[in-house]
Amino acid sequence: YLFCFLSFFPDGQAQVLLEQRLVSITRGHKTTTSMDCIAEGIPDFQSAYIHWYRQVPSKAPEPTLYIGPRAVSYDDNFYSNKYSSFKKGTNVCTFTIRDIKSNDEGTYYCAYWHF
Repeated sequence: YLFCFLSFFPDGQAQVLLEQRLVSITRGHKTTTSMDCIAEGIPDFQSAYIHWYRQVPSKAPEPTLYIGPRAVSYDDNFYSNKYSSFKKGTNVCTFTIRDIKSNDEGTYYCAYWHF
């Protein structure tokens, strides 16, 4: 299983592909999980802003955090105890969910856009 986000820029110079492998967990078996977002086509990945969203059925995607060149910023202070993110190497951004509960159910995905 694979989730992809594809972005084209109007000048035709950049194409970005973000790839996530499906991670599925059952509450009670694991209390923490991590997922990777593998980016292709971002020239300066460590300076890029990668956003993480959570979506539950019948609702709009909800921003959780984004990671930029220096730090992680949370869309709600509560999220700092629940979610974290860090970048590895030249193209991998990892998102972690801690203390998993039944109300954490949803689809989590990454996004990138150029400013």
